[in-house]
Amino acid sequence: MKQKLLAIKNTVWSGIAIGFSAPLVPGILVWFLMQNISVLRKADLLLIACVGINAFLMNFFFKIDKENIGRGILSITFLWAFAFFFYKVL
Repeated sequence: MKQKLLAIKNTVWSGIAIGFSAPLVPGILVWFLMQNISVLRKADLLLIACVGINAFLMNFFFKIDKENIGRGILSITFLWAFAFFFYKVL
């Protein structure tokens, strides 16, 4: 698995793709659970945990000297956080 991650090209666009897709699948699962389980309806912080996945990935890529990928993930993380803020305000 680590070899596959090391083979990813060190570009910002790769980081943007990883940063967008990594929290998307758990986010959809959490959203589905929040809509169908009454106890979890007010558990909006579960969505922040999905954004937290990007923080873990960003830290990993910075450690293996793939700074451009980390920068792409960081930029998309800000967009995900803004989307969560927009969701909470409205």
